[in-house]
Amino acid sequence: MIDKEEKDAKKEAEEVKEILSVVSTEIPALIKSILASVFSEEAGRSMGKAAAAYYKELKDGGLPEQVAVKLTEDYMQTFTSFGDMLRNVGSGKRSESGVDIGEEIAHALDKRRREKEEKEEEEEEEEE
Repeated sequence: MIDKEEKDAKKEAEEVKEILSVVSTEIPALIKSILASVFSEEAGRSMGKAAAAYYKELKDGGLPEQVAVKLTEDYMQTFTSFGDMLRNVGSGKRSESGVDIGEEIAHALDKRRREKEEKEEEEEEEEE
């Protein structure tokens, strides 16, 4: 029984390793592609138009100039924050906790696997 469990655990570990290998190569390429589209000249024009339309709607709605400007700045900050987040993920930089994002994913997957194994062991013990 232990041999089967060990084999299953090794098989799961290999599957996780394969998944992480694919993720580590595919995700950065995807993020670079997204960044290229988000920060293209065309995207910049679209963002500018969106911000102008947002500002105009705020002003047409009767908001004071200062409030409309502040809300529009906040609106644009959302785009730049999103872009910064994508750049950090795409470059393999560390998260706010100081750990490499890929390592965080691996640790989370490993934790879930351990929790699943512990739960299965508890269920087997209850059955006995």
